[in-house]
Amino acid sequence: MLLNQDTIAAIATPPGNGGVGIIRISGTKVTEIAKIILNKDIVSRQAIFSSFLNEDKSIIDSGICIYFPAPASYTGEDTLELQGHGGAVVLDMLLRRVIEVGARIAKPGEFTERAFLNGKLDLTQAEAVADLIESTTEQSVRSAQRSLQGVFSAQINELVTQLTELRIYVEAAIDFVEEEIDFLSDGIVENRINRIIQKINHIQKSAQQGSLLREGMTVVLVGKPNAGKSSLLNALAGHDVAIVTDIAGTTRDILRERIQLDGMPLHIIDTAGLRISDNSIEKEGIRRAHLEIQKADKILLLIDIRDSECEEVLRTLPTNIPITKVYNKIDLVGKEPNIIKTGDGYSCYVSVKKEIGLDLLKEHLKDSVGYEVATDNVFIARRRHIEAIRLGGEYVHSALNQLNISKAGELVAEDLRLAQISFSEITGSVSSDDLLGKIFSSFCIGK
Repeated sequence: MLLNQDTIAAIATPPGNGGVGIIRISGTKVTEIAKIILNKDIVSRQAIFSSFLNEDKSIIDSGICIYFPAPASYTGEDTLELQGHGGAVVLDMLLRRVIEVGARIAKPGEFTERAFLNGKLDLTQAEAVADLIESTTEQSVRSAQRSLQGVFSAQINELVTQLTELRIYVEAAIDFVEEEIDFLSDGIVENRINRIIQKINHIQKSAQQGSLLREGMTVVLVGKPNAGKSSLLNALAGHDVAIVTDIAGTTRDILRERIQLDGMPLHIIDTAGLRISDNSIEKEGIRRAHLEIQKADKILLLIDIRDSECEEVLRTLPTNIPITKVYNKIDLVGKEPNIIKTGDGYSCYVSVKKEIGLDLLKEHLKDSVGYEVATDNVFIARRRHIEAIRLGGEYVHSALNQLNISKAGELVAEDLRLAQISFSEITGSVSSDDLLGKIFSSFCIGK
């Protein structure tokens, strides 16, 4: 159990007015607080109707209270939920009363942090709680649920076990040299390392898909005025987000829309037409466009297929971000829709107005980040998971090189140890306080 025995409280329902509002309380003073506010004994795991009382015994609200005694609760501590009416003022009054009689306001994510520290969840499951709440597609909900149920953790724990057992085998052979077989050349260690690499590759692929489900892809639409950027934004969004006119420079500010492609969130950003302008408002829009371009995962350069002078815009774009040239208005020149791989990227031929070739463009966007329609093997993943898997994989590959090239058992064991640490950080069995603080601070207060 936690050494910190503070009792914490927070509103667990979203801000605003609603039919039901919930105050969540967790800690050693739960039964004491319940006795004061309810003026009655509470019963474990039974919903009891009660009035919630102020200091002068006047009624703040009435509703349901449910008591979850430790350790069989979300946090692993005594926990109480007061479920009253969902008005912002009445909830604030009730929370103030709870604070008056012994609790303190919970920090962001502190309930889930306590659940992690008390062994109710590992770190990936704790993160999955926030990911489930923030999910924007059905696919991401299902993947977050798989992580919450421990699918990701089980695979990581199995991998860590394999690394640990292999490391023990290598170190034992080093320590007991008088009984040592030639483990560096008998093929056993090499075969086991290769099996571990296969498992890492499998986990990495699933994690990358899960990361795409969580974070999606940011696509910035750029091009000269009247190339069709705003029309493409509207077509991908399925409704009119941007104003479309024949007047050049209509879009002067950043427009954002979030859609999904087969479960993958797609963040589309429409920008001002890129050209030399004396208009101060349009110049500011162009400046903001370049700022958004630098943050993109993918750039779609919209080009009127009748315009032979698109290179001037291309020269202003960063070279480190993938660019697909989207040649628009093919219906005006009788060209068929198509996607062609070129030496510097891809060229896609569409007619946004006639909705010709848009399915090809959507498939191209998914293919460009390796997204596949989610299956039951995909779990939600974060950037830190991807980085830890990548780093751990590098250590395992290094161990294989040390085995085959350097023939150094001590170096093999050390690389396996570093890989073990990298993968253990994913589930939190090895974690720094800074990492925990960063993760749980992103949660909502009541979770």
